[in-house]
Amino acid sequence: MSLEKNAVLRSEKLLHSFWHVNHCIRRIVQRTALENDLTVPQYALLITIAPFEEMTQKQLGKATFFPKSTLSQAVDGLVQAELIKRNPVEDNRREMLLTLSEKGQVLYDKIQKQESSILKAFETATELLSEKQYDDLLTSQRQITTLLEEVIERGE
Repeated sequence: MSLEKNAVLRSEKLLHSFWHVNHCIRRIVQRTALENDLTVPQYALLITIAPFEEMTQKQLGKATFFPKSTLSQAVDGLVQAELIKRNPVEDNRREMLLTLSEKGQVLYDKIQKQESSILKAFETATELLSEKQYDDLLTSQRQITTLLEEVIERGE
């Protein structure tokens, strides 16, 4: 087999591996969101805010990469469900500070304990890896992410 064909096969295998992981993550997230009466964007926002307890809506948008309309709808749904609170930032009334409510914390804690959640799945996956494997995996993913971001920037 030629070196060029071998390089294509390696890159395709890696791409398919990432696609497969992404597909599995999406399916687990969809199921967990549904089991907890949330939409996928609401679920993503909840698990993004929870470790910090509060974030501005702008920070949350940057962390999740959601379009503004999706972000606004998901935030509205979480506020209506009383899972988060939305208050203007003191020195910038146009910016909103999102705070996890007590009800939101209870739901997040429940989700963390669910055996079928993505949080539990990743906890199990990381336990299977040695420290070196874990560190090498994160390093490799950062390198790939950096390269992909450069490709995106060149195309914009």
